[in-house]
Amino acid sequence: MYICICNAIRESDLRKAALTCDGDAEATYACLGKRPNCGQCLEEAQEIIEEERAAAFCDVLAV
Repeated sequence: MYICICNAIRESDLRKAALTCDGDAEATYACLGKRPNCGQCLEEAQEIIEEERAAAFCDVLAV
């Protein structure tokens, strides 16, 4: 599923970037070589990033 239509950023790409990039959605977009255009995706993108990082943190604690 595309999260950002303007930049053709897929959810799977955003989730991968969330684990290797620090910062908010805009910073994560920058790691992908993109920047927000219309900005309508930023709220959903931020939620996905936080979800992915939280899941990774839980995986670390479970080990």
